[in-house]
Amino acid sequence: MMRYNIKHTTQEPSDVKNVSYSATATTFGLISNLIAFIVLIKSFRQTNNNSPSFFLIFLGGLVVTDFMGLLVSGSFVISFHATRIDWTELDPTCHFCNFMGMSLVFYGLSPLLLGATMATQRYIGINHPFASSSRMTKRGTISMVLMVWFIAGSISLLPQAGFGSYHIQTPGSWCFLNMTPKTSDWSFALLFSLVGLISIATSILLNTVSVVTLLKVYCGAQRRQRSRDHEAEMMLQLILIMTISTVCWCPLLVRSIASTGFEGDKLHCLIKLAAWNQILDPWVYILFRRSVLKRVNPCAVWSQTSIISLPSSIRDNVHRFARTSLGSNLRADVPEDPEKSNVMPPSPTTPSSPSPCLIGSES
Repeated sequence: MMRYNIKHTTQEPSDVKNVSYSATATTFGLISNLIAFIVLIKSFRQTNNNSPSFFLIFLGGLVVTDFMGLLVSGSFVISFHATRIDWTELDPTCHFCNFMGMSLVFYGLSPLLLGATMATQRYIGINHPFASSSRMTKRGTISMVLMVWFIAGSISLLPQAGFGSYHIQTPGSWCFLNMTPKTSDWSFALLFSLVGLISIATSILLNTVSVVTLLKVYCGAQRRQRSRDHEAEMMLQLILIMTISTVCWCPLLVRSIASTGFEGDKLHCLIKLAAWNQILDPWVYILFRRSVLKRVNPCAVWSQTSIISLPSSIRDNVHRFARTSLGSNLRADVPEDPEKSNVMPPSPTTPSSPSPCLIGSES
């Protein structure tokens, strides 16, 4: 049976600073996720297309994960700094410590796995739209979110089966992986890091391919513009989520692989950085929506119209890069309208006159 091996320390002057930081960050993160959840519910009710609906379900799962992760970890940390609880007396069998360790692993891996799942879903939806539309259902999307939670939960429970262990960390306010040279502890830390890094790498790879595909479509024939605008909005949000996860989690994941006996203040700083993932994620959904971007700059279009208006040299370079990267595989996925197949494209000297503020014109 695991026992605490950290001694209770007396009240330190830094406790007030620590509890203020923890309480402020946790409260701000919880409020942010609540706002994001309300925004997602409103957007889901207003969305008729299947693809945005599926994406919003994934985002909803991510918001719930981030909210619960902040609530659980914040409650433990704030209570310790506010009361200086002696964990050795309150919980000699380490039940609280194990629960907090499992929570940090679960709520840490879940957003990374969800990010990789969303990247995969967007990749299939953009590159193989017919397969995506025929196979994806709302019930299936919810099942995928539940499956991600199941995988993350199973990994977090491995120490209860003897594979790895959780250990109270400096300054005694939280528990995490026990990073020692012991085979089971090192293997569990390696598993945790590899799952996180593979999820991030998958997101980066698939999101890059999806963005290049969208650039190719925007530089090609003018068709299905409204659907493409939705796809661009989803890809922008997904790239920002991926960027935040990479910046917040990669230092901890890489250091966990490279070091044994990695504890103390350095680990504390890196876990604080990772916690900002749960605080920053909801602002992607709150701020980076077309309706919000339109209010900030009504004439800033980020659909095909904006690419058409680029200087010809830049537009040609983008088109050449997209064509070289992906070839012509997407053209087979985009249905051709037989009634318009013989219609000549509009002359470049007499373009149609779309509104300069096309973005957000639909609901």
